[in-house]
Amino acid sequence: MPSNVPTAFTDLLAGCTRSAVHLEMRDSYAVDYEKGPFAEWRAGYRHHPDDRASWWRPWLDLVQETVNRGVIMRRARIVSEPVSEYTRFLYDGTFTNEAAGEQVRWLPRRRASGIALPGNDFWLFDDQVIRWNHFAGDGSSLGGEVWDETPDVAKLCADAFEEVWARAVPHSQYEIH
Repeated sequence: MPSNVPTAFTDLLAGCTRSAVHLEMRDSYAVDYEKGPFAEWRAGYRHHPDDRASWWRPWLDLVQETVNRGVIMRRARIVSEPVSEYTRFLYDGTFTNEAAGEQVRWLPRRRASGIALPGNDFWLFDDQVIRWNHFAGDGSSLGGEVWDETPDVAKLCADAFEEVWARAVPHSQYEIH
């Protein structure tokens, strides 16, 4: 979609002035079972709250910088229960997102019935610019796509996110099943 809106995620977040919301609707994303953070987690590694230097950088630094500028960052995850192994992995590391200033909630999929949801995960910046996240069936990323000239679709995303957020459980209260 032609526009002067940046397509790089970091630039979209840098241009955000009020809110950045993220809706995740998959039970698993591309995972390397042999190496990387998921493999380390499967082997028993857990981030320690006092060892902030070991947390996912530079993402958490970007979150903290964004929140410090006054932008409200919220993430909602729609999850099947019992949760997948990957969702357990996300859950165990979510305290780092919250420590950086992001608010996170979890919505059991059975409680999402009746919500008009877009077909893809997305980020919505200042209720106007959408960054769709596209994935293959195996969870591997197919990249993102930015839409900024579709106010009706931005409203669909905003409404869907707010409905999910209203029904979802804050991370500190969500019990994994």
